[in-house]
Amino acid sequence: MALVIGSKSRIFLLLASVVTIFLFIFIALQAQEEEPLRNFVVEQFGEPPAVPQGPLSEELRSAVQTAFVDSMVQSAWGRDQLLALDVISQSKDPRLVWIISDLMRFVSSRELIVELGSVASELLGKDLQDQNYWGAVTNHLIAWNIPAPPDYLQAKRAIFTNVVPGWDRIFVEGDIDWRHVSWGGVLIDDRPYDTTDEACNCIPAADNPEVSSATDATWLKDDDIVFGIAVNGEYRAYPRRIMEVREMVNDTLGGRDLAIPYCTLCGSAQAYFTDQLPEGVERPILRTSGLLIRSNKVMFDVNTFSVFDTFRGDAVTGPLAEISLKLEQTAVITTRWGTWKDTYPETTVLVEALALGRDFDFRDNRDADGPIFPVGDVDPRLPVHEDIIGVITASGTPVAFQRSTAVVALQNGDEITFENIRLELDAGGIKAVDANGADLGSHQAFWFAWSQFYPGTALWPS
Repeated sequence: MALVIGSKSRIFLLLASVVTIFLFIFIALQAQEEEPLRNFVVEQFGEPPAVPQGPLSEELRSAVQTAFVDSMVQSAWGRDQLLALDVISQSKDPRLVWIISDLMRFVSSRELIVELGSVASELLGKDLQDQNYWGAVTNHLIAWNIPAPPDYLQAKRAIFTNVVPGWDRIFVEGDIDWRHVSWGGVLIDDRPYDTTDEACNCIPAADNPEVSSATDATWLKDDDIVFGIAVNGEYRAYPRRIMEVREMVNDTLGGRDLAIPYCTLCGSAQAYFTDQLPEGVERPILRTSGLLIRSNKVMFDVNTFSVFDTFRGDAVTGPLAEISLKLEQTAVITTRWGTWKDTYPETTVLVEALALGRDFDFRDNRDADGPIFPVGDVDPRLPVHEDIIGVITASGTPVAFQRSTAVVALQNGDEITFENIRLELDAGGIKAVDANGADLGSHQAFWFAWSQFYPGTALWPS
């Protein structure tokens, strides 16, 4: 029997063919865009190992418990742990290296670090002997995107909370990749709101910081870097010297509540509005957890212990994640104090006492040789520590503007636009506005940080 295709069927088949062709073209273009990144990872880190799937055997689960969890709980490493580590070494399962990495972060014995690192090297199929064994191992895990082993969060939580019990409400399920979370070397700041004049063994946030007029801030030099914020016609400068000590400020400016995290490792100060929230939601009071995710600080709300993505401003765990809370950003201008106060003479500025007597500058020396914590692969389109201005377009597209190039272009009178975004000079810094001049919440950051939290970000100039 002959098969007869009607005109409507022919049109349908034709449309389906066209869609299929466009789909193949799209996939091919995506592959072309991703290929240099894949090549870059292989060139720098080599080919990844084969990774098994499925659950761990009962023997292997017992070995993980003995070698990694029990050793932390008992604060001891003995014959049982050595035997368990031998079982893990023979498993040929590189997924387990994530737990080895977590344990290595807290080990002080060089001998044990080398032993753990040797097993990690064997499971990853690469000799990773290095003065910073933990960093080398973790960088490879991230770059190769090695999957986590089954029940990974449970094991990781046991290791971390044994060191800092205050993390017990932090290590919970959520929209966060726990593989990439590591210890930053400091303890959690879990003090209640407005008690930041009390000493803590942590990076001490500042709530409702004391401020002075620009005229009274004689302790600041004109070349000192400040983070300038403007809200409803009020202006305030947050000196980098203070922000490097505090890393988090909860403040009120122009009648709006703000939380201002500064990640020294990412060269990024951001400002989030913490008011005008859904009914029944208490103002989040943001604190430093002492944890990092790919060298970016992990911040949390001390009221609910909800963790926030520091770059994106959305809650990723806890009660605030359950309601999909995302904080709105306002622009932060990174500039010099002299330029900021000349442009906005009515500005207020945080007082010197908030620096707690410290005067150092991480930004200009500590990161000279690259990120000091593991970040894995970095988008190769710019150097890792290139300063960029990052912002999100109205369509949701993240875009980074190379700051050095943008400054020159704007000073020459050139226009820089991208979708609804227009860049403009402001008090010696750069901010993004829309066609009507409205603030779009931009901020400065290192390229490695922006590009890893917004993979595939658009880049100007491209």
